[in-house]
Amino acid sequence: MCGIVGIVAQRPVNQALYDALTVLQHRGQDAAGIVTWSDDGLHVRKSNGLVRDVFHQRHMLRLKGNVGMGHIRYPTAGSAQSAEAQPFYVNSPYGICLAHNGNLTNHDELAGLLIREDRRHLSTGSDSEVLLNVFAHELQHRCNGQPSPEQIFDAIEAVHRRCKGGYAVVAMIIGYGIVAFRDPNGIRPLVIGRRHAEDGDEFAVASESVALDALQFELLRDVLPGEAIFFENSGAMHSREYSGKTRYAPCIFEFVYFARPDSIVDGLSVYKSRLRMGEQLAGQIVREWPDHDIDVVIPIPDTSRTAAVQVAYHLGAKYREGFIKNRYIGRTFIMPGQAERAHSVRRKLNAIDLEFRGKNVLLVDDSIVRGTTSKQIIRLAREAGARKVYFASAAPPVRYPNVYGIDMPAASELIANGRSVEEIREIIGADRLIFQDLRGLIRSVRHNDSEIREFDTSCFSGEYVTEDVSTEYLQALERQRSDAAKSQRDQSDDNDDDDSADRVVFASVVEDDADAAINM
Repeated sequence: MCGIVGIVAQRPVNQALYDALTVLQHRGQDAAGIVTWSDDGLHVRKSNGLVRDVFHQRHMLRLKGNVGMGHIRYPTAGSAQSAEAQPFYVNSPYGICLAHNGNLTNHDELAGLLIREDRRHLSTGSDSEVLLNVFAHELQHRCNGQPSPEQIFDAIEAVHRRCKGGYAVVAMIIGYGIVAFRDPNGIRPLVIGRRHAEDGDEFAVASESVALDALQFELLRDVLPGEAIFFENSGAMHSREYSGKTRYAPCIFEFVYFARPDSIVDGLSVYKSRLRMGEQLAGQIVREWPDHDIDVVIPIPDTSRTAAVQVAYHLGAKYREGFIKNRYIGRTFIMPGQAERAHSVRRKLNAIDLEFRGKNVLLVDDSIVRGTTSKQIIRLAREAGARKVYFASAAPPVRYPNVYGIDMPAASELIANGRSVEEIREIIGADRLIFQDLRGLIRSVRHNDSEIREFDTSCFSGEYVTEDVSTEYLQALERQRSDAAKSQRDQSDDNDDDDSADRVVFASVVEDDADAAINM
């Protein structure tokens, strides 16, 4: 999962891009990058690390211009020390920078075609670079001079025909403007904002509406599935809906875990969705366990708080904050590697003994993915003196890989894959385990008046909306992107410093002085 933002303004955008990325930091903590354009050229700063660590005053002063884009990343593919920080750049045609959120399911096929037939060079294993080169190739075939909005939109239609999977994209055509588009299934989110300025309107696109809120942009709407948007440097906005087949099926896991609760995604309130998840979950607990002996409901901070409040209310039980979170530890689900996730739990959470001692406790979490965190937290609750520890998930069991940009590609790493609820309960050590059912989750997220009629629920149901995900593909994905594979790549990088340095330079330099180079 990643976060993207692009801005065309009447004033310098460096601070606005920084602020937007900071607000989107929950979507990735591995790397960050900003690219801006001014009359004296292109300016870039990108590196591994959090936004606050990547950008210092000297970097911000060099990011000049009224047009720019940014990206924050965690490694769905690649290693934790990856040199594949975005945005990526190609110099033909015009010079194009691109960043994206999601995953191409036909990445390997496309990469081969780009090299063999389109005669384009790829310097990384990132599907974002593949997307960039597909777009650049299609645009080059349609433009001889200044690109028109129609030529840009034709190129994006060709991208949709060639690329499969889930993706939300922001790209900057150097000297002309910002382009944004979304996959024809609308899997990954993308919103448009506008702000009135003295010299004209300013526009922004971002992964979530909270980024627009922070910049005081008005949320106009979501980018539709397959739709393309072009913001000229002058401030003019153009759009075109995709002429091919579309299907509005946003990823439901955005509402379960990834999106911030104060975001509006595809016209749906994340906060209200999580409130309803709690209501639905409470109803399920009452149906399955009408004579429950729960004394207190305690959320596992932070994502599950909203649902846990409703669970407690509808069960007539006390709601208490039983865990104190160290806010300087990253989100464990998106940490690279199982060992790192397990090690971080005790550094991240500390139990308040008073709320556990001698009580039957219901712990509420948003979901259970690998089960490592759940097992550790249940152990913490027992050590704090809980008499019994029950566990409830606001989402159904995660049994299948997510192939559209969320880091759960290996079925063998999912605790629910091939296991019953009772088997999962035994592994995590709970006295009782309750999962939300899928129908309840869908009801929770979808408002009655929503235009959304379906969601990508593939990690729960095993049904993939792109209809191109085979057993062979999933097996190959597991070999490439499991924690074991990533660990092996990390070890290889550590043992080959010279090659690693070459890759860093070749992938458009990410060291401290990289931003001083105008030409990437």
